[in-house]
Amino acid sequence: MGIMSFPLLIMILIAFPLSSSGGKWTYDGPDGERHWSRNYPYCGGTFQSPINFQPELLRFDPDLLPIQLQDYNLSSKEQLTLSNNGHSVQLSLPSRMHLTGLPHRYSAAQLHFHWGSSNMPIGSEHTINGKQFAGEMHLVHFNSKYPNISLAVDKSDGLAVLGVFIEVGEFNPAFDQFLKYIKGIKYKDQKVQVAGFNIRELLPARLDEYYRYDGSLTTPPCYPSVLWTVFRNPVSISRGQYLALATALFSSHAQESSPIPLLGNYRKPQLMDNRVALVSFQQGWGLYGTTSVASPMQRRLVIQQLLNGDLADLADGELHHLLPKLQRKPWAVKKWRNNPKQQHLGQVTEKHQKNKGLYTTGNNPLVLKYPHASSYMGMFGINDALCFISLEKNVSVRLRRHHADGQLIQALRKEVFPELNLKSYLNCRSDLDLQTIRHLLRSRPTDEANELDQALTKVSQGHKQRPMTQYQGSALTKLTGQTQAAVRNNSRNMVPTNHRLQPMEWED
Repeated sequence: MGIMSFPLLIMILIAFPLSSSGGKWTYDGPDGERHWSRNYPYCGGTFQSPINFQPELLRFDPDLLPIQLQDYNLSSKEQLTLSNNGHSVQLSLPSRMHLTGLPHRYSAAQLHFHWGSSNMPIGSEHTINGKQFAGEMHLVHFNSKYPNISLAVDKSDGLAVLGVFIEVGEFNPAFDQFLKYIKGIKYKDQKVQVAGFNIRELLPARLDEYYRYDGSLTTPPCYPSVLWTVFRNPVSISRGQYLALATALFSSHAQESSPIPLLGNYRKPQLMDNRVALVSFQQGWGLYGTTSVASPMQRRLVIQQLLNGDLADLADGELHHLLPKLQRKPWAVKKWRNNPKQQHLGQVTEKHQKNKGLYTTGNNPLVLKYPHASSYMGMFGINDALCFISLEKNVSVRLRRHHADGQLIQALRKEVFPELNLKSYLNCRSDLDLQTIRHLLRSRPTDEANELDQALTKVSQGHKQRPMTQYQGSALTKLTGQTQAAVRNNSRNMVPTNHRLQPMEWED
C-alpha cells in the first residue's frame, strides 16, 4: 500500500466511522512500552512524553506566569475516591478545582503517581539533565470548554497536566491524608473513600518555577494532547510513605492466584524530535546561555515568507539565515539514526498535495486564505479542536480492511507531523523542522520552490549557518516594510524558537 494522501484520510473519516479496540498494556514484557504502538499508534508517533529536560533544549520565556490554583482547598466533608486501576494509584478530584493563567481554563479530574521499586527508588517519568527522582505525581486537568475529560482527552487542546517530582526525605503529612488508606486498594479495581483535604499542600511551595512544553499522555493511547507544566522543585515524602506505594500494591485482581506487584510504573524519556522546552526561570543549574524565545511577529514572518513571499529572492538570500533552525543538534541526529523505529518520524508525504489552503498572517496568527481550503489544514488553526482518536481509529479500520495494519503508524506520522509541527512552531513550543518547511513548499509547485528546496538540501548536508544579523536580503524588507537597518535591529533578537503542540490517557 502506498503512502496515504489526505483526501483518502478524509474519505476514511466519513465512510468508516467505526472504532478499533485497543489492547492490554504493561510497562515490561510482551505488552510493555516497546510494543505499545502495535495497538496504540500514537505511542510510536511524535510529541511524546515524558522527556529529559536538558540545558541545550531549554528556552527562557519571561511571559510564563506562576500557576494559579483555584478551589484546591477541599472540605473534609467532601468524599474523594482513591482507587487502584492496575497501572497506578489514582485519586479523583472535583471539577470545580481548576487552573487559570493558561490559554484556557482547565478543570481538575484526578491525580495519580509513578514510582520505582523498594530497592530502586527511581521512578519519575520526566528527568532533569538525566536525573531521575524517586517518583512523580501528575494532576490531570481538562479544558473546561469540553463537558468532561472523556471528550477532551483526544483534542489537541484537551488536557493540562501538572507534574511534581517526588524525592525520599522528610515525612509529608499531606500525602498521608490518602496513603494511610493504601492497604484498602491493594488489588486492581479496588476503591476506598477518602475525606477531602487541601490539595495545594501536595505541591511544591514555589509555583512560579517550572518547565513548559507540549507533549502526550505517558500511557496508552499516548494522544499528543497535553500541555505539560513540570515544577522545578520536588516535594518530599518519607521512606515509609514511599514504600507504601512501592510494596503494598498489585496490578492484578484479588482473585488471581499469582499477584503481580505494581511497581516500576514509569515510561522512559522520549525523543525530543524538534521540540524545546520553555522555562519560567533563568537562575540555577544548567541554563548556561539560555536564550529567550522569538517574538510572535518573527515566527509569523517566517511562515508568511514561505507561503506568500518571493521564494526566488529568499533562496538567493539563503533561507537558513532567516529560519531559526533547520537541523537537529549533532547529538540528536545520532540518537535519531540509532533508533530505526523513529527514523521516519520527520518525513512527509512525497505526493504533491494540491489545492491546499495557504495560511496568511496578519493580526491573526493563522487564518486560512482560501474558503475552499482543505479542512485538514484547517484543523490545525489556533482555535482548533483536532480529534486524534477519530483519526486513529478510523484510519486503523481502513488499513485493516486492506491488510496493511503495520503501516498505520507510518501513515499517521507522514500525514499529521508537518501540521502538528507548524502549529507548535506558531505557538512557540518547538523549532520549525526542515521536513515541515519542505511540506509547506509543496503547496507552491514552482521553479522557485524547487530552487529553495535545493538550497535547503545544501543546508541539510552540513553547510554552516551564519547568525541572522548577517542576513540583509531584500525579501525580508519587502515583507515587513521596514528599512534594512530596522530589520537588522529586529534580527538581533531572533533566536531559535520553541513551540507547543497542544496536547492527552486519563491517567496522565
